[in-house]
Amino acid sequence: MDNGPIAYLTGDYPKVSHTFILREVEAVRASGVRVLTCSIRQPPEAEFKGQEELRARSETFYVKTAAKNPARLLAAHGRAILRSPGTWARTLALAVRMRAPGLKALIWQLFYFLEAGVLADHLRRNHARHLHNHFGNSSCSVAVLAAELAGIPFSFTEHGPAIFFEVDRWALPEKIARAAFVVAITHFCRSQLMLFSRPEHWSKITIVHCGVDPAAYRRDPGGNGKRVAFVGRLDPVKGALLLVEAMATVLKAHPDAQLTLAGDGPARTGAEARASALGIQNAIHFAGFMTQGQVADLLANSDMLVLPSFAEGLPVVYMEALASRIPVVASRVAGVQELVEDGVTGYTVPPGDVATLADRMIRLMDDPATARTMGEAGRKAVEAGFDIRAEGARLAEIFTHGGPGGRLRL
Repeated sequence: MDNGPIAYLTGDYPKVSHTFILREVEAVRASGVRVLTCSIRQPPEAEFKGQEELRARSETFYVKTAAKNPARLLAAHGRAILRSPGTWARTLALAVRMRAPGLKALIWQLFYFLEAGVLADHLRRNHARHLHNHFGNSSCSVAVLAAELAGIPFSFTEHGPAIFFEVDRWALPEKIARAAFVVAITHFCRSQLMLFSRPEHWSKITIVHCGVDPAAYRRDPGGNGKRVAFVGRLDPVKGALLLVEAMATVLKAHPDAQLTLAGDGPARTGAEARASALGIQNAIHFAGFMTQGQVADLLANSDMLVLPSFAEGLPVVYMEALASRIPVVASRVAGVQELVEDGVTGYTVPPGDVATLADRMIRLMDDPATARTMGEAGRKAVEAGFDIRAEGARLAEIFTHGGPGGRLRL
């Protein structure tokens, strides 16, 4: 097996809401695989909250930054044409073929092709032997083309669920067909990838969980059993407004309950306004973005995590909360129940059901002993199936040997 590095690509790296990719990269490296990190865009300064993120930024190649240099862009594509004009032309044709209908989609595909040339040049210069991408949308479009230009295999990890509503736009069946292997983070995600691919490709869709290091999480003593945490982007899909509505009901039963929302985004203004309108703003703290360490501290000093999303893959913050020995209240969507088991490690509720959401939060506050039991069960579930060291080792095995028995050939 070639000893060149594995290149990792995603749209924005490192990103506060995607710390699981940073952890995965570190875990794969710890398993003895060299990793070259690449990102289409450099996230804004607000995303770099900790030393880990700053170090990752310094080590990462930013495709769009490089592509904005005309000399570098022309040189990269010039070298690709001189090396193999046929490959360059076939890749351009592939970019055009993978587009969604319409002129705008064609223009975007041409941009992806230009970026792919710059990325492929970087991969060849660094002797990358494989390109792995997170998420099947635009960065994956660049990955397909860059791997073709560089003459190396590619693979990708899909999280869902958003891409499953835009299968044609992102040419998902074509990407699955061309990938050496595809990673799904849950059984639900794998089933959707199977639905949108031909049966002959099903065997290369494998499950590798996102994960956490359980040792990095703890539960501090104390508290009143009524400290609620929300961790995630303040995006409408995450349901922060629902949680504010539910808190109004919770506070009638437990006036001393407190909610901390860690994260930021377009839904923050509306959630703050609704809290004020309901007269409960003093019970709710909007904390903004947090580093990994700050999130661990918040969870250690919380009594439950509540995330009433309208749609989800399987958020890593569930793993973080359960590793911290606190129960999770989550919407019953997609692959959530593969970790949050109703009545065992927390509660799952129908999405959009504010009354049931509030009821389950009140139940946990009314019965601290049950909440503690759920938290302990959650810790065991994370240790058994969502330890990033084990999941990183699985990926490293695939990158190095094609997985158990060499089934997933690169």
